[in-house]
Amino acid sequence: MAQHFAVVARDGSTRARAAELVTAHGTVQTPAFMPVGTAASVKGLAPWELGRLGPQMVLCNTYHLSLRPGVDAIEGLGGLHRFMGWDGPILTDSGGFQVFSLADRRKLTEEGVTFRSHLDGSELRLTPESCVETQRRLGVDVAMALDVCPALPATRDELERAVATTGRWAARCRAALPPGGPTYLFGIVQGGLDLELRRRSAEELQAIGFEGYALGGFSVGEAPPLMWDAVSACAPMLPEDRPRYLMGVGTVVDIVHAVAAGVDLFDCVIPTRNARNGLLHTSRGPVVLKQARWKLDPGPPDPACECPTCRTCSMAYMRHLYVAGEAAVVVLATVHNLHFYLALMREVRSAIMTGRFAQLRARLAAPGTAGDEET
Repeated sequence: MAQHFAVVARDGSTRARAAELVTAHGTVQTPAFMPVGTAASVKGLAPWELGRLGPQMVLCNTYHLSLRPGVDAIEGLGGLHRFMGWDGPILTDSGGFQVFSLADRRKLTEEGVTFRSHLDGSELRLTPESCVETQRRLGVDVAMALDVCPALPATRDELERAVATTGRWAARCRAALPPGGPTYLFGIVQGGLDLELRRRSAEELQAIGFEGYALGGFSVGEAPPLMWDAVSACAPMLPEDRPRYLMGVGTVVDIVHAVAAGVDLFDCVIPTRNARNGLLHTSRGPVVLKQARWKLDPGPPDPACECPTCRTCSMAYMRHLYVAGEAAVVVLATVHNLHFYLALMREVRSAIMTGRFAQLRARLAAPGTAGDEET
């Protein structure tokens, strides 16, 4: 396998690292946060607005795109990059998490999982082979193997079955998408908070061999401190010469702790969902737009921010748009929140490369300063 991932700097006091992941559509400089574009669109943003924000990579979802408009349509229109007007790297979630969240509408067998569409109730079938074939046809840069993601709390037996099935399905995914092509395949480590099972899963996946490895099954009901401890123990179980991806985890404090453990890639709906719900992430902490305190505030949402929203709009105007139900507030808030997250990742990477990560981590993880508490 050609070299596609290289660590370029390390933090001396933690396992944090800065690296480069080379893909067919560009080089991803890590640590990196991927905005979520579930249905081939980051909610609230036009493609050119997303391009101006400059994310390293975006995430889309195989399950939702398979339902509509369908893989045949996207492939026929030139692939997912052309379809959504984004020429940078794309990672697709296999859809496994969405399928397994349909606990009352799915049936798991060794062959795969049968479930009913959340759109029309029609019966659908997802197998490891069909999962990766769909992602290959979409033309994405990184595809995820199909896994079993149990919600926590889960019994030891449930976790063991999930790990065993995930391992067998991972081998089938790898056989269906051999290395050497333009689409990389990442395996997903499962095991809940059981470190023995996590190690077993990691070792099984490494024996198969993937271009990258993900930690799945976190932020599914466990307390954050328990997740941080588990991620700190699990990340070093993964190969040094491959990217490490923590799936679906994305508060500022979560990211900082995971970067310190050696994680490279993140995704989460938090910045875009919060934007739609009128919450801005700022250097002074999250700001709730509906609060009356902002009604006559002439200042920007974040005086320390250089995003177009903060350069143009006052808090009073943002609150007015939100209270009035104007659609523009979603665009303005989404631009700001994603800018905040992407700027955070650039600051984290710079701190690693210049030996300042320990100080940055201490500041961001301190209560009331990490952008995760409401003001």
